[in-house]
Amino acid sequence: MKKAPLYSRSRAPSRATPVPEVAAPAVDAPATTSRGSRWRDRLARHERRLWAATVLLLVAGGFLWQTTRAPRATPMTIEQIDAAIRQSIEDKPLTSAYARAYETVLPSVVRVVGLMTEGDDGSDDEDTRKEESKKDPAAAKKPLHGPVERGVGTGVVIIDNGTILTNLHVINGAKRIKVTFMDGTESDAVVLNTQPENDLAVLRAKTIPDDLEAATMRSTADLAPGDQVLAVGFPFGIGPSASGGIVSGLKREFRSPEGQQTLTNLIQFDAAANPGNSGGPLVTMDGEVVGIVTAILNPSRQRTFIGIGFAVPIENAASAVGMPPF
Repeated sequence: MKKAPLYSRSRAPSRATPVPEVAAPAVDAPATTSRGSRWRDRLARHERRLWAATVLLLVAGGFLWQTTRAPRATPMTIEQIDAAIRQSIEDKPLTSAYARAYETVLPSVVRVVGLMTEGDDGSDDEDTRKEESKKDPAAAKKPLHGPVERGVGTGVVIIDNGTILTNLHVINGAKRIKVTFMDGTESDAVVLNTQPENDLAVLRAKTIPDDLEAATMRSTADLAPGDQVLAVGFPFGIGPSASGGIVSGLKREFRSPEGQQTLTNLIQFDAAANPGNSGGPLVTMDGEVVGIVTAILNPSRQRTFIGIGFAVPIENAASAVGMPPF
């Protein structure tokens, strides 16, 4: 009778084809364990961003806390605002537009004096004395008196080499012309050119200050009635004096009291002007010259101002100097 074979616990490996193992079915882990793992992974990936956001939240929270704790300023009342404005004006008063215009043009304003010998009627001295000496030999031996003022007016420097604009009637017939600059410098001057139709004369001073300033000229193209203007000069020799007003009209005409001359295309203004203002600048609130003060109108033919003055537009004055028009 055959016996069944016996098998040892540690048998030799078999050369037969291995049988593939079959994976055991996976057992699902608890749901809570899976979710916790995912959150930890996310926190690990975004750790830096989370820390930055946390810091920003802390800073914002601290700022908000400080803001809510700071006392709120009480709004100022109308009375307090008014008092503050008044105090500011008292501490530093505002400069008027007229004052600014005056300060701007003043360095360019000059006093113009036409000089002649006492008793001189403006004619040629040499010829007159020869004729008188024929009739009276003693007359030729009479000494000439010192120079006296024939006319006092104003001028304005338009080129810093000492070129000055003034009225022709201020220096007409004078034997000698003297100008005084704002720094006190005195100088003789010569006539470069005249424009009788506009009562203008162009002078050149022989001696000028080192820091002489020329005035800025401005076209009258945009000048209109109602615009503020300032007249600067030496009325009756007093000055320099400033008077403010407005442009009253444009393209006006003026006939001299003697009827010897008619001026056209004039600026009419109401800033006070009197004898001595002639030749002075009429300026805007920017201190720019728009005209040369030339005449005043007084129906009584008195040489005093009643509210109507005239100035030659600066375009005409510039042409007298040979400067290009604006």
